[in-house]
Amino acid sequence: MIRALAALLLLAGTIVPARPLIAQPKKAGNPEKDLPPSIAPLTGFGERAAWSPDDQRIAFMSKSFGDAFEIDLGTRTIRLLTGHFVHPGFLRVQYLPNGDFFLIGARTFTDVRATRSRDQEMWVMKADASAPPTPLNHKISEGVAISRKRMKIAWSNTHGQYPDVLPEGESALYTADIIYKDGVPELANKKEVLRARAPECTLEAQDFRDDDRELIYTCYRSPFADVMGVDLGTGKVTAYRKRPDEYNEVEGISPDGKWTLVESSREQGGPDRQNSRYIDIWKLRLEPGSADFVRLTRWGDHEGYKASNPVVSRDGKRIAFQSARNNEAAGVGHGIFILTLK
Repeated sequence: MIRALAALLLLAGTIVPARPLIAQPKKAGNPEKDLPPSIAPLTGFGERAAWSPDDQRIAFMSKSFGDAFEIDLGTRTIRLLTGHFVHPGFLRVQYLPNGDFFLIGARTFTDVRATRSRDQEMWVMKADASAPPTPLNHKISEGVAISRKRMKIAWSNTHGQYPDVLPEGESALYTADIIYKDGVPELANKKEVLRARAPECTLEAQDFRDDDRELIYTCYRSPFADVMGVDLGTGKVTAYRKRPDEYNEVEGISPDGKWTLVESSREQGGPDRQNSRYIDIWKLRLEPGSADFVRLTRWGDHEGYKASNPVVSRDGKRIAFQSARNNEAAGVGHGIFILTLK
């Protein structure tokens, strides 16, 4: 019943007609060297930034299948978090509300495609990073949503991780709590929230909203993507940004839940540029069918560049994001930047 209802609700998301696409002229040069007053560089390397619960530090990855680092924003001291044990490389690092680190990585490395799509798992590492992380013994597809208030997470799985549970082309969203038994973290209260089937939709969890009553997620319908939300109590699905020929991947959400950041292909040019390779960072008010959509970065004005993976500080005043290249894989970054909101 839940699965059938979810499918109907997904189909109910209305695609809003878009205005005609106009090719945009591109600049020569490097946007990292041509910064507006509101943007400042933080690191010269790294990707996938995450704010600490107190806004005093940012965790980030050195590279895909690399090490996790943390930078103190006051002293600019950088600490290596995963250098004291052998591992095949991690893809993501984030903070849990208690200050511990949440990591995504595989136990072994086969190759980039197989390891990323099939073998990624969830791990928890103590805040002092004095010991290797503990596995939560559950695989994950792409990223995780972490509550700002509770030890609650959401994630997706596909056939790639669990072929015995999910048929080819299906994806599912789940929620669970992270609890500690005798100091050891584990998953509890796992619940399936939603299922979808490609090519209409492949699911990825992003952020909680409305005191954790709603989960904001991306619906991928290659080569495009939509900003969606699901009420965790009723299962009702809301389309916040769903355009027929735009790529809109939801990213970090504001602390009050009123707006979110989006990697968008809007204003990037004609149909051949309406995909994840040609994006900049936009701010979207979270209203059904929202047209309140404001561009925040202009990396895409420079040929070959994009800005990606933005996250909002806990006070809602700053955004951390990465400089990226549009000929490289999603998530690959070349340094972290801070945008101060007006």
